[in-house]
Amino acid sequence: MSDYEKLLENIYQKLPEKGQSGERFEPPKFEYFIEGNKTIIKNFKNVCDKLRRNPKLLLKFLTKELAVPGEIQGDRVVLQRRLLAEILDKKLSEFIEKFVICKECKRPDTNLQEVGRGIVIMLCESCGARRTIKE
Repeated sequence: MSDYEKLLENIYQKLPEKGQSGERFEPPKFEYFIEGNKTIIKNFKNVCDKLRRNPKLLLKFLTKELAVPGEIQGDRVVLQRRLLAEILDKKLSEFIEKFVICKECKRPDTNLQEVGRGIVIMLCESCGARRTIKE
């Protein structure tokens, strides 16, 4: 065995093992509680940070899809109606599919850029794909 092969074998032994799932993006989940007839999402800002999206965009999507008024209060959101966990999870999944995941390579490494007059383009950092998004 040559010196090169010994060094190569050494390096391979020091490499970390590959992860089990192969999928590095794990969609976040809302943590919420119900207070009276209001639903309060405690970790709203954290979810937006993990998705790398503006909290106003996610709030606009939720209020429009759920037909319920809502407002941002610090790191949380107050929605003016009792909502089930299944509904919140489903709407968050729809938001991720529409505004975060690239349609071409199915990766979450995307940015949104407003081009003008309400036109938003999603740019994928992984594959370079571009597509317009209707808010």
